[in-house]
Amino acid sequence: MLIALVAIVVGVVLYLMFAYNGLVRLKVQCDNAWSDIDVQLKRRYDLIPNIVETVKGYAAHEKTTLEGVIAARNSAMTAQGPAAKGEAEGLLTGALRQVFALAEAYPQLRAVESFTQLQQTLNQIEDTLQNARRYYNAVVRDFNTMIEQFPSNIVAGMGNFKEREFFQISAPAEREVPKVSFGTTGA
Repeated sequence: MLIALVAIVVGVVLYLMFAYNGLVRLKVQCDNAWSDIDVQLKRRYDLIPNIVETVKGYAAHEKTTLEGVIAARNSAMTAQGPAAKGEAEGLLTGALRQVFALAEAYPQLRAVESFTQLQQTLNQIEDTLQNARRYYNAVVRDFNTMIEQFPSNIVAGMGNFKEREFFQISAPAEREVPKVSFGTTGA
């Protein structure tokens, strides 16, 4: 009888240890995944002034649009947390769409090699960001699931683990990746 009781106690202690360590591992993965998103967003933020300056040279009278991009960039840079960051990123994506729509009206701008390179770089960053967001949300899903499932929810409560927010963009129109490829069409 005593051996069975000791085995049960040891089993419970081992479970608590594994559950706690699993929660810690997922928490660290969430932090790491969010850090990856931050790195890609920083690359995007650093690229935007170059795009604006290039467009300014060809479409100086589009000042309002260009100022809107910079304002959206600054707002996105200061947003805190996945929900606020997602909303600000949606506004920035919309502002970038307007800049690239300007390029359609200025064929000489589309012909500039530096503008084309900036577009390609932004496209690569957007692809990397999409992958980073997907990974972050997958890790958050796993973490939040473990926090809510019984009996690991008991360990999560004792360890003061809190659910994480998903990184999502709020408006459906903002969910689209900005069009940054302006290939020439010809016969």
